[in-house]
Amino acid sequence: MARTKSTKPARAEQVSGEDAPNPVWFKPVMFGFMLVGLAWIIVFYVSQGRLPVADLGSWNILIGFGIAFVGFLMTTRWR
Repeated sequence: MARTKSTKPARAEQVSGEDAPNPVWFKPVMFGFMLVGLAWIIVFYVSQGRLPVADLGSWNILIGFGIAFVGFLMTTRWR
């Protein structure tokens, strides 16, 4: 008696939530945060503290690093 192949469709491997790839928007947003933070700091130094927000003074550096840091934190979740 000859065996016939099963007509059941092959089951696709299911990817768990932790192993799932990142959404399409993840990488542009990650690099965007890093570039915006860097641009914030560069604008602060080039404008000699008048831009981006003059009233914040040296806090502009912390804000720029904070924005860039969010981008660097996102790299830990990049797959």
